[in-house]
Amino acid sequence: MPQTDLPPATAPMRLATTIRPYDWGSVTALPELFGTEPTGKPQAELWMGAHPGAPSTVHGTPLNEIIAADPAATLGERTAARFGAELPYLLKVLAIGRPLSLQVHPTTEQAQAGYAEENARGIPLDDYARTYKDASHKPEMVCALTPFHGLCGFRPPAATAGLLDRLDVPGLRPWIDTLRTGEPARALRAVFAEMLDEAARPLRAQVEQALLAATDHDADHPDADHADADDLAAYGDIARAYPGDPGITAALLLHHVSLRPGQALYLGAGVPHAYLGGIGVEIMANSDNVLRCGLTSKHVDVPELMRVVDFTPSDPHRVEPAQDASGAYNYRPPAPEFALARHDLDGAHLLPARVPQIVLCVEGEVRLGNDLTLRPGQSAFVPAAAPPARLAGKGVVYRAQPGAFTM
Repeated sequence: MPQTDLPPATAPMRLATTIRPYDWGSVTALPELFGTEPTGKPQAELWMGAHPGAPSTVHGTPLNEIIAADPAATLGERTAARFGAELPYLLKVLAIGRPLSLQVHPTTEQAQAGYAEENARGIPLDDYARTYKDASHKPEMVCALTPFHGLCGFRPPAATAGLLDRLDVPGLRPWIDTLRTGEPARALRAVFAEMLDEAARPLRAQVEQALLAATDHDADHPDADHADADDLAAYGDIARAYPGDPGITAALLLHHVSLRPGQALYLGAGVPHAYLGGIGVEIMANSDNVLRCGLTSKHVDVPELMRVVDFTPSDPHRVEPAQDASGAYNYRPPAPEFALARHDLDGAHLLPARVPQIVLCVEGEVRLGNDLTLRPGQSAFVPAAAPPARLAGKGVVYRAQPGAFTM
């Protein structure tokens, strides 16, 4: 489309969006949430943004092209100066029907090096064996819409040793001893690598059977006094979803985290994680770089993941929202690319000006500006050059914008 035919960057723009049909997606969750007809196939991720892998469109024109044609108007001069002619964030809705991949994201330096190296080798961006899809890091935050749970970060090794002890698998003793006596990061690296090694396949099968037996026992004895019963149940669900996968045993090293609706979790570079169930709004840097080691039918790259992952034990990084004078709940993770706000509307609110925003309705019906009505699953891009937009109605809206950054 010629540049003169691009939509003007002076008013909110309704977005046409893409749903990614990954095999871990729920068949029913997004249709139920948005009041649409199910397709009979998994609907995993609704993408809203300008990533070239699946950009949103405005009257058929990709949002990344609209932004590239006039970065100052669409992004604002300050955001464009900081991030270039690119929307710095990507907004998604995740609908998880079964556990998704055990994964990690790179730093910016790692992403740039990996992207350049794969380009030099001539690996097409859509090749199954491609690891780096772009040159950006991918910090991310997920905010639960329904009860949501996942794995995030390495548990203290001694605590994991206790969990492995409970499985009563004699072959686990060397790993248990390493976790109890070794320097934490080195012990985790050694055990994680051995768990993923092909030589551990027979032991992994024993662990899988022990997990299934333990969780079946807990299901039959719901009053059993086990502090880690919920954790074991989560790992048992993983074993049922991915029988024989090396990621089942490796997942035992990670914290099991549960979120109630409205709670949020942030993941920085190098933090291993896997989402296990629920619906959530996810915001991240504008990247699709994922390194996987299991629980997936997608490309697995264990050597690169081992190079990128941070083996330091860490508590899950929860992000508590701060309510402002308007009543909005603001989630501000430590990433310059993005921030998120939740508006529980029963009236009107004036949105901030001079920043590029994506507004997503997840419940009810709201009006954005003078011309756009948004219902569940519908979204709009508000360019920085647009006058302050009024958001009115009764419903729940999530709003993405760049995070706080200094020039």
